[in-house]
Order: sequence, then structure tokens, then C-alpha cells
Amino acid sequence: MTYSTTEIWATIALLGLGTYVIRFSFLGLIGNRPMPPILLKLLRYTPVAVLPGMVAPLVLWPAATGGEPDLARGVAALVALGIGLATRNTIWAMVGGAVALYTLLFALG
Repeated sequence: MTYSTTEIWATIALLGLGTYVIRFSFLGLIGNRPMPPILLKLLRYTPVAVLPGMVAPLVLWPAATGGEPDLARGVAALVALGIGLATRNTIWAMVGGAVALYTLLFALG
């Protein structure tokens, strides 16, 4: 299926407008008013939910293997999870997972 240049730019414009409206509904309408404590507590968990949501497809269906699960990526994800739980440090977890991934990819060929 091919799209014309006009359809592509219209789609980009509508997605940009939608993103702006979603963000404005939260940031613009609340303005300078204090947020309820429960909302502040829930917002603390946003990065914790987003990062695994971005990483999980790369572990379960990696494009590098044609969408097939891979031992190296699975073990690296478990290493990153273990380091994250042990240290409570996201950076160390990502570094440990990357080291494990590249070490296993080198070792397994």
C-alpha cells in the first residue's frame, strides 16, 4: 500500500496535534495548581513501566534474529534484572545487561 505525500504529512500533522492535546490536557489544564498526593505517587512509577515496555519486544522478538527468541538476549535481560534488583541502580543494570549481551554474543558466535 502506498501513500501520497499529502496523506503522509496529514498523518504526521494529526499525530503531532494529538500528542500536543494529550500533553496539554495534563500540563496545561493543571497549570500551577498542586497535584493530589496520590497522583504524584503514581507518576513516580512511570519510568519503571515505560523502560520494560520498550525493552521487552527487543528481548522477546529481536529484529537481529528475525524475530526469534535468543539465548544471549534472554540471559542479558535476566542479568540486568538481577543487577537492578540488587543495586537499585538503573545505570548499573543497563551496563551489566549490555556487558552480558555482548559477552554472550561473542561467546556463542
